[in-house]
Amino acid sequence: MLKSLQGKTAIVTGASRGIGKGIALRFGEAGLNVLVVSRSQADADGVAGEIGARASGLAADVSTEEGCAAMAQAALARYGAIDILCANAGIFPAAKLGEMSAADFDHVVSTNLRSTFLSVSAVLPAMTSAGAGRIIITSSITGPITGYPGWAHYGASKAGQLGFMRTAAIELAPRNITVNAVLPGNIMTEGLEGNGPDYIAAMEASVPLRRLGTPADIANAALFFASEEAAYITGQSIVVDGGQILPESLGALEAMG
Repeated sequence: MLKSLQGKTAIVTGASRGIGKGIALRFGEAGLNVLVVSRSQADADGVAGEIGARASGLAADVSTEEGCAAMAQAALARYGAIDILCANAGIFPAAKLGEMSAADFDHVVSTNLRSTFLSVSAVLPAMTSAGAGRIIITSSITGPITGYPGWAHYGASKAGQLGFMRTAAIELAPRNITVNAVLPGNIMTEGLEGNGPDYIAAMEASVPLRRLGTPADIANAALFFASEEAAYITGQSIVVDGGQILPESLGALEAMG
């Protein structure tokens, strides 16, 4: 059993839906104060309302310095500390090479990778002053391990997060701040549900556990990285994908029986 994180304060970016919402809800269940960050105040407030009195919402664009500064200031003003940052904000629009514009590429990299750098930079003063901190990055299997047509920009941003993580972990270790990443596979979120049962069934067939993951599966890994038990782990990533990256071919899945 993990030691209690009751009373600690976590910031979760991109927390109005999907994986980010799952992380925010799980952290709330564990007794943390949660600042739910989203571009939409109404959406952020909705998730905070599901968590309860320990949570509050904030509208901020974390791809900008101003948005990240406002995020850190809000957490300190409301809760007096920033113990944990879950850098989860991300987008994944599809565009194949030859059709993808420079603006498309820049938008994805700014939202996914630049926001990670800016969010970490914004919380550093508070974590340094406290003498401890936990930073958890939501990356992906796409980019660091696998590829998928239409996601060259997304894959580059997610692989970039891991490069950032490794050096950040070295630089911040003397301050007792750890930096780790969770790499989700196919996760059942609002966006996937709209694609229908045939699409979901085809995705499930590529996963050895024969099901898609849930936001709670990712949130549990993030909670571990935030825990005291993970204090000696930094610069590491954990794949949460039901075994999706393991088969060398479709034949390997067919041979499962």
